[in-house]
Amino acid sequence: MSFGANYLGEGKCRFEVWAPDLEQLSIRLASPGDAAGGNREKALEAEMEKGKNGIHFLYKEGVTPGTDYTLLLPDGAETPDPASYFQPEGVKGPSRIVDHSAFAWRDGQWQAPPMREFIIYEIHTGTFTARGDFQGIAEKIPHLLDLGVTALEIMPMAQFPGARNWGYDGVFPFAVQDSYGGSDGLKFLVDACHRAGLAVILDVVYNHFGPEGNVQTRFGPMLTDRYKTAWGQAINFDGPGSDGVREFFLQNALYWFRHFHADALRLDAVHAYMDLGCRHILQEISQRTRALADELGRPLYLIGESDLNDVKVVQARERGGWGLDAMWSDDLHHSLHAIVTGERNGYYEDFGPAEMMAKALREPHVYDGRFSKHRGRSFGNSARGFSGDKFVVCAQNHDQVGNRKEGDRLASLVPPSALRLAAISVLLSPYVPLLFMGEEYGEDRPFLYFADHSDPDLLQAVREGRKAEFSGFGWTDMPPDPFSRDTFLRCRLDWNKLERDGHRELFDFYKSLIRLRKEHPALKGRDPQAASVHFEEEKRLIVWERAGGGRRLKCYLNFSSDAVFPGDSGLNGTWSTLMRSGTADGNGSGRTHGGFSPEAGGAEPEFEKQSAAVAEAEMIEPWGFLITESRA
Repeated sequence: MSFGANYLGEGKCRFEVWAPDLEQLSIRLASPGDAAGGNREKALEAEMEKGKNGIHFLYKEGVTPGTDYTLLLPDGAETPDPASYFQPEGVKGPSRIVDHSAFAWRDGQWQAPPMREFIIYEIHTGTFTARGDFQGIAEKIPHLLDLGVTALEIMPMAQFPGARNWGYDGVFPFAVQDSYGGSDGLKFLVDACHRAGLAVILDVVYNHFGPEGNVQTRFGPMLTDRYKTAWGQAINFDGPGSDGVREFFLQNALYWFRHFHADALRLDAVHAYMDLGCRHILQEISQRTRALADELGRPLYLIGESDLNDVKVVQARERGGWGLDAMWSDDLHHSLHAIVTGERNGYYEDFGPAEMMAKALREPHVYDGRFSKHRGRSFGNSARGFSGDKFVVCAQNHDQVGNRKEGDRLASLVPPSALRLAAISVLLSPYVPLLFMGEEYGEDRPFLYFADHSDPDLLQAVREGRKAEFSGFGWTDMPPDPFSRDTFLRCRLDWNKLERDGHRELFDFYKSLIRLRKEHPALKGRDPQAASVHFEEEKRLIVWERAGGGRRLKCYLNFSSDAVFPGDSGLNGTWSTLMRSGTADGNGSGRTHGGFSPEAGGAEPEFEKQSAAVAEAEMIEPWGFLITESRA
């Protein structure tokens, strides 16, 4: 199987449509060479042949890339191709033939770095720049290089209705959003990123389809009533007719790697991939991806967003896991957000104490089988023994910001001192850090939910659904209208802030942290347990220490609203201050014996409220790894 309109060169094209529920299917092609898809009077109609596995196929000569076509169903309906490669007129328009071999790639020597070196920067194409397209992103590559990130993650760009959407309402998984620049626009961006040294992660959605423009169910059993998800019917991965459904999504995953040179896929909400078959769909995606990586001779990665706190997501297939390379891990975010903001509504009621933040810095799953008050049950399993580069962590991301009623970024909730404290917690952690666009300079414009549907009933249903979703956080009034263009425009980054007082200093602070993460030998290791973590609950102070390459690194995190004195560390050696978040530029210097940056005269150091400090020393003695609490 090779779904879609596969252009073979020299005017030849093979069309394949999986439609097991249909006995007859025809194609209506625009006249040869008509790239506008316009002249219906001259349109060519041809009946497809139905082969095995429910595939209808047609081999056609005299076809030009750029030609539009539609599918004619037995009931007279005319629809786009479910595996369309381009929808130039949106979800309700015709499909267009694309020649994927025509793009002149210039990234032939590119190899993505190992996952341990990923520092991810997540963006939404429409709001990242005023242009709102792939070209606009490419123009900001120098900024990303200056910051020091190593991977760009793009929120879903599969064709969705209208011109503005988060991307999770996509209905044509193979088509690149027309308003973003289509296939060539995305290829141009990926090529530019690779030539600049940036890996590219594409966000894909295999757990549901959007509600408007979805034609998938007209052709076969794509959905099932056997399970229910947050979006309604589940994708049919294990029921009757599921072989074709699985192949559809398996091909889609490989499509982004092969034709768009993606380095990784971020798989949305893998906990909603309902599959009780002998081989889970994610195991098969993992297996096919590994085979393609071997064929292409370059590393390809899979990252799952999971709400399970279950290590089976990244467990090797040979040990019964799904075999993904990494997973989004929420517990560090929740611990960090709760302790710096004081919020305890919704799922934050399970977090807040310094003990939880300390555990999150040493174990990816705070909830590793312990009882969750919010869930009303024991939750999660232990991630001990897994490398930190299996877990992606953040202080902000599109979900944690955008699923707040007002789309509040952290810069709108806490003072600059707490922003720096959060940055150190994430960027110096042993996990894979993710930054959300604008975070690095303290963007305070909101990131709200927005969409561009045209069905009045659907508009109202979404509005009410969003209101109900927020009720769990105690927010009962109506959130900003997701269908207002003003809501969308409010979310666009204000790049002028980068040159204003405070914002430039924060950007430089992020740069310093990223450079420290890349260069300091004590931060090279990715074993979360290879750290000594000490916390003082009453002071809301956490101190961790890591070692490597003959150097020791010590970090003080003061989450208190008061200045604190950390007390005697009990460590010998000479310590040198590398960074202090309380200073104007985040840098500090000075040396001391037996403690950390004491004031003149040997006084015990004081740490400002919500501040952090980092110091280093040479290794002079063996040391153990532990997590301890002091109530002194």
